[in-house]
Amino acid sequence: MTQTCPSPASRRPSLTLALLAALIGSTALPALAQDGERPAPRPTEAQSQVPAGGPTTDGPAPAVAADTPAVVQDAPPMQGLAGPYLAARMATVENDFRAAARYFVQAAAHDPDDIYLQDSALVALASAGEVDKASELAADLFRQDRPTELAGLLERARLVRAEDWDGVVTLIDTTRNADLPLNEDLMDGTIRAWALLGAGRATEAVAAFEAMAATEDLTPIVNYHLALARALAGDYETADRLIVQSEAGGHLMGLIARVQILSQLDRRDEAMALLDSVEGLEAEPQLVALRQRLEQDQPVPFDVVAGPGDGIAHLLLSFASALASSPDPEPLALIHARLAAWIAPRNPEARLMAAQLLQDRQQFDLAEAEFEAVRRMGQMRPQAELSRIDALSRAERPDEAEKAALALTAAYPGLPQSWIALGDVMRSQEKYSEAVPSYDTALDLLAEAPPEIRWFPLYARGIALERAGQFDRAEADLLAALEIRPDHASLLNYLGYSWIDRNQNLERALGMIKRAAELSPGDGYILDSLAWAYFRLGRFDDAVAPMEQAIATMASDPLVNDHLGDIYWKVGRQREAQIQWQRALSLEPGESGDVDPDRIRAKLDRGLDAVMEDEDTPVATHPNQAPKTEADATE
Repeated sequence: MTQTCPSPASRRPSLTLALLAALIGSTALPALAQDGERPAPRPTEAQSQVPAGGPTTDGPAPAVAADTPAVVQDAPPMQGLAGPYLAARMATVENDFRAAARYFVQAAAHDPDDIYLQDSALVALASAGEVDKASELAADLFRQDRPTELAGLLERARLVRAEDWDGVVTLIDTTRNADLPLNEDLMDGTIRAWALLGAGRATEAVAAFEAMAATEDLTPIVNYHLALARALAGDYETADRLIVQSEAGGHLMGLIARVQILSQLDRRDEAMALLDSVEGLEAEPQLVALRQRLEQDQPVPFDVVAGPGDGIAHLLLSFASALASSPDPEPLALIHARLAAWIAPRNPEARLMAAQLLQDRQQFDLAEAEFEAVRRMGQMRPQAELSRIDALSRAERPDEAEKAALALTAAYPGLPQSWIALGDVMRSQEKYSEAVPSYDTALDLLAEAPPEIRWFPLYARGIALERAGQFDRAEADLLAALEIRPDHASLLNYLGYSWIDRNQNLERALGMIKRAAELSPGDGYILDSLAWAYFRLGRFDDAVAPMEQAIATMASDPLVNDHLGDIYWKVGRQREAQIQWQRALSLEPGESGDVDPDRIRAKLDRGLDAVMEDEDTPVATHPNQAPKTEADATE
């Protein structure tokens, strides 16, 4: 299992110029791809859009430990190499970084000559947040003259964290990729320039930044770092010119940096105008607080970076975002975010990125440690919390989702999105009556908002009211939402189906559901609604085709099978009806709450006609078609 040590020229990570050209932009973090094969994968050439920025605070942040992972539980000891290795691989596939770290360390101890195992241990330890242990292992590899790409990155991070700036420069000069000119090497070139600044060699540092900025593809991100360095030295005029050229105003951290620089130049009106141009400003509390300080003529310090370590943390976050945003997301994204937090422990952006990456990989316990660190800094971010609530809810962790939503409404009671999130969490738990007041509060806060902003809470409250048995209020909300979005397929279907279940407005309901089917062909729920509308109108032959189409897409849904049985019965296909009812029973309909298994048994015993004669009112059989959140309802 021994693997040849990589050559010195390949011992450190680098991004290609194609990727670097797009290193300014969105901060969105998509889900990470599974990758358990490569010990230290090199970044891809995929185009990405990421912020050039990194850490910031709106004031001095309290000290927070560099690492706050949950305690790694001991994994069962295993004899030999095969057991720990296979267990580590299984843990890696499941993104269980704690177990993977334990088992890869065991495996590496059994075969210390295998570089793959050593690198795999580095990946798992760093991903689990045990960066101290990963750094020690990397240092051992250097002492043995067997450094890998990841070991080189960890060694750089260790020296930066220790503020050994001369050591950083020496390490880069002796181990960097000689095939790539330093002025084209974003990672090592930028780290080295910051280290020169930290070592008191400011003239050399500026010259190094400027040499890199001469490479056109690197200019935006290098100018951002040079602007931070100039501002750190008090040269705000040059810093402002450079940060404008860096296009950093297109992301949150760059925007804050420029506002702080403008404040130092006593250009507060420009700074406030810049903030006022930000769409959704009210959802970013640090921007709101920053604007208030400017408006009240309070001091606004430049504190986006406090030293070279913070600047390097910015760089690592840019790499983390690029690696996470690529079409083939890299496992190293989380490692870069972990290293940024390790180097700059008071950096809320690094914590948030690590938390979101862990959340994407369903590692909620590890993610919660990072979210908690951010909260201790007083840096709770509504957008990140909303993402966290949604992820917890979709992962079927309702208690945690509800707790997080309640905390968000308590922290930001004036933020409508927090109340909508709480309503969605309650609704997903079928606490419909409890969901309604949350939507009430959100709609009160949105009273003066444009109709397009109000449509989803109206729709969601309508769903909650309908399920809570308050159909008069529900109908009013659903009609109001439909007036705003008259061609929204699921909304047309929901209201149309609600009327059909109550034998109300059947012709209008049928027209609405037909329109929904045109807008969203192939949607099983809408096809079920269309067939059931025909059934309620007594047009049984017309109901067969759409219901058979619905069952083709929703074969395991007990409600749709029950409906198809009823329709078959009405068109004289009794044997097929009984088969569908029996299938509906086999799908455990009682668990969903939409279908009464005793009623199905009665139909099997006595037939549909006899059962319907005994019923005073239509049976409400609403399918589970309601969107969980606004994202689900967007078309």
